[in-house]
Amino acid sequence: MVVDETDVAEAADMAVAVVAVTVAAESGVARAVLAAETGATIVAVSSGDKTIVQTRVKPHPEFAEIYQVVLEDGAKRLATKNFAPGRSVYGERLIRFEGVEYRVWDAFRSKLAGAILKGLKAVPILPGHRVLYLGAASGTTPSHISDIVGEEGHVYAVEFAQRSQRDLITNVVAHRSNMSPFLADARMPQKYGMFIPGKLDDIYCDIAQPEQAKVLADNADVLLKNGGWVMLAVKAQSIDVTKPPAEIYEQEAKVLEKRGFHVEQVVDLEPYDIAHAMIVAQR
Repeated sequence: MVVDETDVAEAADMAVAVVAVTVAAESGVARAVLAAETGATIVAVSSGDKTIVQTRVKPHPEFAEIYQVVLEDGAKRLATKNFAPGRSVYGERLIRFEGVEYRVWDAFRSKLAGAILKGLKAVPILPGHRVLYLGAASGTTPSHISDIVGEEGHVYAVEFAQRSQRDLITNVVAHRSNMSPFLADARMPQKYGMFIPGKLDDIYCDIAQPEQAKVLADNADVLLKNGGWVMLAVKAQSIDVTKPPAEIYEQEAKVLEKRGFHVEQVVDLEPYDIAHAMIVAQR
């Protein structure tokens, strides 16, 4: 195997560990056998049957509290530090590195992760931020945002569907003290806004409505602070199936501009989500 200088430098920057794990079928007990040299950091990966694992974790070079993981097959993934250690939200892999547990972030399950991998220039959601999440569903992306904002931040999660809200509360919110759920219609921010103290740093919107940008802007009028940021995951086919998706993205961006936002970037989310785009804007 040929190792170039880039690989050598990257290996020097990140701790590497190899753990060979065998499963005793008769007892159902997994026995970890250390295969790293003395001084290496042990990394354990939790995901069904165990195999030989070589995993590297390092902070993302641009975005706070977002991490890059290189898995045993060389695949690169995003990750966040688990706010609720030991718990997986949607079947994602849990990686323990230097005493800290991380959750591998699936870009095919989360539009925010997909947008980052597609070249998003700014993730305005930061540690300590208070975030309104419209269309929280069962909590996949909200849980990663919970990881990012940490103990000093908070995620106010709005969801209209009762079944999704029940899953959100049972599987996510019950184990995360920095999240508050609201069973509410995102088109009516006055009804839940009275329970949210002060103005918010960011609003993330992922709803299946015909007027997605308008709903986001209406919430911003009530709850977003001056200079606050919004992220809009546009679902083109929920707006107009007869128009090309790119035309829908431009249309929604213009709605935000007319409502006083400066649109920073529009990112097409294919192949992670077909006919979807992420719009990032600041007011």
